[in-house]
Amino acid sequence: MGRRKDGQGQFLYAFNLDEVVPPDHLVRQIDGVLDLSWVHKELAPYYSHTGRPSIDPVLMIRMLLVGYVFALRSERRLCSEVQVNLAYRWFCRLSVEDRIPDHSVFSRARRERFRESDALRRVFEGVVAMCVAAGLVSGEAFSVDASLIKADVDKKKRVPGDQPVSWPTAEEASHAVREYLAALDAARGNEESGDVGGDGSSGAGTRRKPPKEVSLIDPQATWVARPGMDPFFAYDANYLIDNKAGIIVDAEGTRANRVVEIAVTQTMMERVGRRFGLWPRRLAGDTAYGAVRLLKWLVDRSITPHIPVWDKSARHDGTFSRADFVFDPERNIYVCPGCTTAVARKITRDLDEDVRDHVRALANTEAFQQSRRERKKIEMRFAHMKRIFKLDRLRLRGLSGARDEVLLTATAQNLRRLVKLLGRSSPPFAAACPA
Repeated sequence: MGRRKDGQGQFLYAFNLDEVVPPDHLVRQIDGVLDLSWVHKELAPYYSHTGRPSIDPVLMIRMLLVGYVFALRSERRLCSEVQVNLAYRWFCRLSVEDRIPDHSVFSRARRERFRESDALRRVFEGVVAMCVAAGLVSGEAFSVDASLIKADVDKKKRVPGDQPVSWPTAEEASHAVREYLAALDAARGNEESGDVGGDGSSGAGTRRKPPKEVSLIDPQATWVARPGMDPFFAYDANYLIDNKAGIIVDAEGTRANRVVEIAVTQTMMERVGRRFGLWPRRLAGDTAYGAVRLLKWLVDRSITPHIPVWDKSARHDGTFSRADFVFDPERNIYVCPGCTTAVARKITRDLDEDVRDHVRALANTEAFQQSRRERKKIEMRFAHMKRIFKLDRLRLRGLSGARDEVLLTATAQNLRRLVKLLGRSSPPFAAACPA
């Protein structure tokens, strides 16, 4: 029976880090498709030419990807894992003797240089470009959906939305509060100039009425109260996927609001069309996306909406619903199917009701049913996001933090799906880095 000696007194080792990482390890597969050659050139304007050199931004991006791919939900823990895990060190281009950056450097880089340069979106779009080049994106049919992600707050620390709040000064306030107050100031400026948008991009000031509750920790989080569940503060993770292989072609973190969901759908569609030249022939979504504003926007762009129409005109009191009436387009009137007990009955019709009628007719087609089946792929992406990637609760606060986390998670999901579908470590294509 052999016994190993306890002593580890050898001073010199012939050690090759590349040899200890198995060829089928996930980090090798991801490294084979990841292109970060553009980072130094594109981020150079955001760094000073004097002073002590900063931590390499490529190193920080690689470490962040390790954290999200392997569901390491803390940057402090991420640094500890990279310290001892040789495969992570190899992926991050670190030797066994290199020191690991302190966890605090990620916070500053994310809030300053990465957000100013939109570097995380560039990384995400670079991965999508690889998926397109690999033939995993057809551009024929997309699906859109949003999923609630709990905010990192104590819901007891809140005040009613119509109650004035004495916020701390900018020097004493947290980053999330400063971001909220800056969004309020920007919204007031838009209102004074008559430029009031509805895409929720400002985070706080686009509301027409005050929110029900405001978190004192993260004021941009939305108070969500739905039947059958305890209320909580949350953000929305919005995904736009290509139905062929379930690749996420765009992602955006927003406030949890139905109006914002519709507006960000248009933003994501336009961004994918502008960035990758992809305009689908059909878009699938649930009833939340069935507002006539989005339906008309899609029809005007020759995109078939495979979306149930949002309609609250049905009556349950025994009287006729609007659907029971027959519309006469020549006379522009509704014909009552029977008698009414009232002296008169007023039936309203949307200016774009013909669009709604057109979309209603699509619900009986086989193509619509096919889109409903394909839409399950986006639900699976959300299930994986929460179960495998552990993003059932945000770690970062503020709308910018939600956007960063959603983008990084979507990037990690696409990377894992890309290497799984390719089935080999080195792809047979050259993906262009994002412009």
